[in-house]
Amino acid sequence: MAKAPVLTPQADDFPRWYQDLINKAELADNGPVRGTMVIRPYGYGLWERMQQEMDARIKDAGADNAYFPLFIPQSYLTKEAEHVEGFAPELAVVTHAGGKDLEEPVVVRPTSETIINEYFSKWVQSYRDLPLLVNQWANVVRWEMRPRVFLRTTEFLWQEGHTAHASYEDARDYAARIHRDVYGDFMTNVLAIDVVLGRKTAKERFAGAINTLTLEAMMGDGKALQMGTSHELGQNFARAFETQYLSKDGTQELVWQTSWGVSTRMVGGLIMSHGDDNGLRVPPRLAPVQAVVLAIKGDDAVIAKVREIGDQLKAAGIRVRVDDRTDTPFGRRAVDWELKGVPVRIEVGPRDLESGTAMLARRIPGGKEPVAIDALAALLPKVLEEDQALLLRQSRERREARTADVATIDEAAEAAQTGWARIPWDKLGPEGEAKLAEQSVTVRCLVGEDGSVPQSDDAPGTVALVARAY
Repeated sequence: MAKAPVLTPQADDFPRWYQDLINKAELADNGPVRGTMVIRPYGYGLWERMQQEMDARIKDAGADNAYFPLFIPQSYLTKEAEHVEGFAPELAVVTHAGGKDLEEPVVVRPTSETIINEYFSKWVQSYRDLPLLVNQWANVVRWEMRPRVFLRTTEFLWQEGHTAHASYEDARDYAARIHRDVYGDFMTNVLAIDVVLGRKTAKERFAGAINTLTLEAMMGDGKALQMGTSHELGQNFARAFETQYLSKDGTQELVWQTSWGVSTRMVGGLIMSHGDDNGLRVPPRLAPVQAVVLAIKGDDAVIAKVREIGDQLKAAGIRVRVDDRTDTPFGRRAVDWELKGVPVRIEVGPRDLESGTAMLARRIPGGKEPVAIDALAALLPKVLEEDQALLLRQSRERREARTADVATIDEAAEAAQTGWARIPWDKLGPEGEAKLAEQSVTVRCLVGEDGSVPQSDDAPGTVALVARAY
């Protein structure tokens, strides 16, 4: 009888494969309240590495970290009508606390534009106070009707940036900088995901924004996942909260604003972009553990050698873990590390010591080969960079192979059943977008024919990228 696979094969049931992998790789569990999640240490390690890489890029863009309260007076949200209307179905509202009814209900933070504007209006007095650039790492709550771990949860972790500028042009350019230099750079060069940078249609725009920039990625099953967004808020929130400044000319002017965010949804995107039937594949630049050194048997000399190799690799700047738990069978440990997607396994047993070699197993391209132990520290950085590049290349090749250029709405809907479609926006338009939505197909973003981000919905040569989505 054939041995049952550890994971449901992707081709059989992609959603089940996704859930199996989260469980078997010990990434997360469902929380006790519907829609919440418990992020386990290995899963949180992935998120921590994402935070570190993102935080450095955000600070390079000039923003400083701050923190704002979880609870927001309900009256704040009602000040910007489009914003509150957009979030109303997702709000969690506290009406009773401390043993009595609250005089004013408070909303559990769904996003922080309103409360941050309350304080921006106090902090900004003059043009000298601008631009004001802040970011916070926080949790938010949006009551999710169809939860899925990492992808859509009632509570999730994220960063949200908020800025105030003296001019429309400065705010527009900053939103584009975050979109391109922070998010685009991170997702392409660290996550190794070939994201498409584009502009949301008016229908898909963030509630209260005048423009939303998005990053869309194709998952292993051909569906799209929105990986992050950067919004031009115009003066909508500034007007509602009277966030204004004294200009150089001595006149009171409203600020122009942006907001932008990415979340633990990126962990889900990582899984579905790079995972295979054997488990997760973690890009080396992201991986909390880039290499694991495994002792095959509990021989004293083997244990000593794997620890020595671990020290050598650590000294070479590689994030390494030594697995000398020889009371657990070697095969089980090897499968566990494969499920977790650690890029490189270095396996050492008594015979390897005799030959002066170790078995090098590469998770991303697959395969094993013996390598001289003394050569590992010099070889691994090159191997890890090769595997990083391979993941990005595979992500790009999948998107290109499964994206069809079409000319009609029917062709777009058909192509979106197995991948993405590109259709000229002037042939689709808002009416065609609405027809596609009836078939659970959405316009993920608008892009230029040359791959650029259009400055407006009706810019010449604008193409709609159409797909089914998570």
